[in-house]
Amino acid sequence: MSEEPDFCPMGDRFRGFLPVVVDVETGGFNPKTDALLQIAAVLLRMDHNGDLHRDRTLSFHVQPFEGAHMDPKSLEVTGINPWHPLRIAVPEQEALQGIFREVRQEVKRNRCTRAILVGHNAGFDLAFVNATVERAQIKRNPFHPFSNLDTVTLSAMAYGQTVLARAAREAGLSWDNAEAHSATYDAEKTADIFCDVMNRWNRHTAAQAETMDKA
Repeated sequence: MSEEPDFCPMGDRFRGFLPVVVDVETGGFNPKTDALLQIAAVLLRMDHNGDLHRDRTLSFHVQPFEGAHMDPKSLEVTGINPWHPLRIAVPEQEALQGIFREVRQEVKRNRCTRAILVGHNAGFDLAFVNATVERAQIKRNPFHPFSNLDTVTLSAMAYGQTVLARAAREAGLSWDNAEAHSATYDAEKTADIFCDVMNRWNRHTAAQAETMDKA
């Protein structure tokens, strides 16, 4: 596979971890009992300046597992109708295996050892991924089982905000309330925030190093 001209592997950037931004939309807050309804994963690229950029997004509508609980209030927030005739949804196993296959390839390509989930309130997304892996009996999960990178903390540090929409606006990003609570939209905004914070810090440390060299 030929590489993009500015492609730079991330193996040394995050201690061998490959950051992959994930967002899930669900039928509630309990990963053991509540349905996974949407999942999106955003793959990133690093250029030769050490800056991160959003590359491509993988996403699936997911069929509720048998016996899954779905809170009407959660469905109202997300706007998801799990039984809509035009909703093209796949079983949990197919959705996760489709994402995991691409993530494993990216781990190898970036000379990393494992993926690490990036999310806004990342523990929530990781808990649903782990519960679905267990329920679907998936053997090869590329993500670290408990470590994550949380953009809530990063946004609080960089922008003084913790809510995704407010952090996005502070970062100078557009925000459409009508598109929010879609796994793809929220994952891509989270990815843009993660890249913005990392790139600001990368440039800050580079500027400090240049100042020290001149001193």
